[in-house]
Amino acid sequence: MNHHATVRKPGEGRRIGVVGDVYRFLATGKETDGKYATFEAIVPPGSGPPPHIHSREEESFLVLEGDVTFQLGDQRFVAGEGTFLNMPVGSLHCFKNESDKLARLLISVAPAGLEEMFMEIGQPLSDEAKSAPQPSQADINRLVEAAPRYGVEIKVTHE
Repeated sequence: MNHHATVRKPGEGRRIGVVGDVYRFLATGKETDGKYATFEAIVPPGSGPPPHIHSREEESFLVLEGDVTFQLGDQRFVAGEGTFLNMPVGSLHCFKNESDKLARLLISVAPAGLEEMFMEIGQPLSDEAKSAPQPSQADINRLVEAAPRYGVEIKVTHE
């Protein structure tokens, strides 16, 4: 059992670039005995993950800053600052920053484990990083390839 409190001061926590977003890890499964993981997502305009389904974890979002467009099944809506959402296991969802301002989200997954995928496919960033490199096709392919091993199904849309 882990009996140590985890404290991350503002700006602290490992940062990883995942398909154009910056994820700052606040608590990982290693620190919560696998119960949950929490991270801050910095989502620049135009960014956000493709539609996907988790077969293992609930995922919750709290919009800390900006406006983020969420898709849940066939529903689309804009979530402003202070809006909380929880996506049940098995629900098709995604989010995208369709505004012209940076957005920040607090994201939790329970149980933990998904953060391991981000660490595997993401790009390590400096502690000051506010932006991540735009995803290349190779980055997207890596995500699509890794996702099934973490119980995530990505619905790739062919524009």
